[in-house]
This record gives sequence, C-alpha cells and structure tokens, in this order.
Amino acid sequence: MNHEISNAAIQVDQVSKIYKLYNNPTDRLKEAVHPFGRKYHSDFRAVDDITFRIKRGETVGIVGKNGSGKSTLLKMITGVLTPSSGSIHVNGKISALLELGAGFNPEYTGLENIYLNGTIMGYSKEEMDERVEDILSFADIGEFIYQPVKMYSSGMFVRLAFAVAINVDPDILIVDEALSVGDMRFQQKCFRKIEEFQESKTILFVSHDLSVINKYCQRAIWINEGKLLDDSTPEIISKKYQAFMLGSTLKTVGTNTVVEGSTSTFVQPLADNLDVLGDNKAKINGISLHDALTGEPTTLIKPNQSVQLRISVQANELIQSPIIGFSIKDRLGNIVTQSNSYVLEQELQPLLPGKNYIFGFNYIFPALARGEYMISPAVASGTQEEHTQHSWVHDALVIQILDYRKHQLNGFLILEDAEFYQFE
Repeated sequence: MNHEISNAAIQVDQVSKIYKLYNNPTDRLKEAVHPFGRKYHSDFRAVDDITFRIKRGETVGIVGKNGSGKSTLLKMITGVLTPSSGSIHVNGKISALLELGAGFNPEYTGLENIYLNGTIMGYSKEEMDERVEDILSFADIGEFIYQPVKMYSSGMFVRLAFAVAINVDPDILIVDEALSVGDMRFQQKCFRKIEEFQESKTILFVSHDLSVINKYCQRAIWINEGKLLDDSTPEIISKKYQAFMLGSTLKTVGTNTVVEGSTSTFVQPLADNLDVLGDNKAKINGISLHDALTGEPTTLIKPNQSVQLRISVQANELIQSPIIGFSIKDRLGNIVTQSNSYVLEQELQPLLPGKNYIFGFNYIFPALARGEYMISPAVASGTQEEHTQHSWVHDALVIQILDYRKHQLNGFLILEDAEFYQFE
C-alpha cells in the first residue's frame, strides 16, 4: 500500500464530507445548549465514501451533474476543505483553479494577487519576479493588471488565474470548470498549455464538455449524489453518463404517430425554462437525437454518423400546411446548418387540435469540429418564404461532437477528402 501511495500523485481513501443542515437558524443554538445532546440537524453527505488513485503524469476528468459533489471533492484534495472522514494523500505541489475568485483578494490589484498567490505557493518575491513577465504575457489583460480584481469580468479573472496557475511550476494542475468562461481563442490557448503539461504533469479537471474529457483524459471518474459511480475510460464513462442523463427524464410521448423506420416513439421531453417564440397554436414538447442504426438516444455524436432527429409536436388548433424544422448552432449562437420539411419537399397533412405527432429527420451528421452544439426545433405553417411561427424552441437539445481525427483546426466544418500536393 505504501508503494502504491508513493507512486500516486493523488490517493483518496474512503473520503466523506458531511454538512449539518438546520431548518432554522436557532436550531444550531438549541443543539449546542441542549442538556441531552438532542440533534436539531440532518446530515447531508456532499461526498460519500469515495476512493480512487491518480498516478503521476495521468490526466483524469471528473464528470457529474451539478450538485453531485465534484467541487467539494476538489476542494478537499487542494486542502481548502477538510474531510469529515477518510484520508487524502497528495504527492507534489498543487496549483488549482477552483470557482472564480478563489485564492484572490478582491481589493488587491491583479499584480498584487500574483504575488499573493506566489506566497501561498511558497515562493519568495524574488522567485515571483522571475515569473511575472510570463504570467502577464499569458493573461494578456493589459493595464487592468493594475486595477482591483473586483472590477474584472469573469473572463479576465480566468485569464489571470490560469496564467498564475501554470507559471508556478506545479506538479499537479487542478481545474474546476473555469475554462468554460472566456472567449474561445483564450480557451484554445489554455488547452494547448494543458497539452504541454501532459508531458510531465498530473492533471485533474472537471468539465461538462464531454468532448474535452474524451480528447484530453486517459481516465474519467463519474460522481453522482456524492458517490463514485464509475471509474473507467473517457469513452465508456461518456456513454454511461449520457445514457443516465437521458434516461433520468426519458418518457414516451402519447401518440400513435410512428417515425418511419423506427421501432419506438421515445422522445426526450423538453427541459424547463427554455426560450420559446411563437403564437402557441402548436407547440414543441419533445426532441431527441438517436443513432440511426440502434435507435438509442444519444447526445455524443461523431462526424458523419447516421442519426435520426425526432421532434414531438402538439397541435392546439388546426394547423394547415405545417412545416417542421430545426437548426444547429455552435455555443456562440452561430447557425451552422438547418433544414425543414418544406425545403425537403415533404407536404404534410394538417395537424388536428389536441393531437400529438412525432416527426423524424434521418441524415448523416455533418463533419463539424469538436465541441458543444445546440439544436433548436420549430413548427410553423405556410411556406419557406411566408410562414407563421407557432413554436420555435431555442437550444432545446445540447449535443457533443467528438474528435475522430488526431489534429483539430478552427472553423465550423471539417474539410473532408482534402488532398495536398506540390507543383513541379
């Protein structure tokens, strides 16, 4: 066991973090002074008996829905929080990007915070003097470095925090979702640095972007409700996690309409609080993407994969000349591609009031670059040129496009079958 610990960068053994929850502020005082030690609280296990080991030089991703205990676990590994039980052994110097602002004094300037973080990491002023130029160059926030960080945007915060984290020569780099903030160019700059770190450092990070987990990690750990559900390859964890997230809300839409070529009419219902435009004479009440060969719902897509997009529609009034369509947007809101039944020259029968319908689009998914994309379904009536919008649901379905090539370039599309040659 001692050999295993010495060979590990991070060893987590049966770690739990328990918080006491009180219904009323006065219950804490009642519990403290009660003569018979009566409990006025309930225990909440933010992290529940988790054990894992990360080897030196390994890159490991942690996935899980919000509130599952990921951030609490990272805070215990970095020493910000103390476990209620269990033990954590860390071999090496840790540099961490936790929630925005962690480790920064909001009243200090950016430059003063650089030296503050250096002091926390055990560096002298002279040692930080040698690193300041590299930190300022990577952060690239200009004269704002002399302003209090409480004036910074979230993107500026991340720029400075990441620049500091990578320039204090850590053995272990820990990142908690921080790179989801900021512009894409800076994110790519950070990931290039992570690739450099992978040659000699241990990296542990949390991300909701499963394509990032698949690209950069050798392992993935799935945490749910404080418990470690699985520890395996990124590909296996991604599939299980997505199936879990879909299955937790999957239900059958009540309809007799069957999508052609499909053996089931499962459609994922819409999430709450989505932005919807239209007069509500017909409404979208479900959307899901399925592998065309297996029929299984999925949000992890490879370029050129055969898929079937299913859209569930309920008519509230008689809809003559209905049009069903969708658009795919990148995370910045740019429309990458779109289609609808009208341009595909599919003339639909009128939609009857009170009836539910399921419509399907079978297609080869375009060769989009790796990353997160959103699908927005719509139902209208009329023609392509003149139509009335009944329900247009923005960003109803979030999908991840996976890598399938060794190298990635910027841009929307992957240029297929390109040939290169030199003229004589």
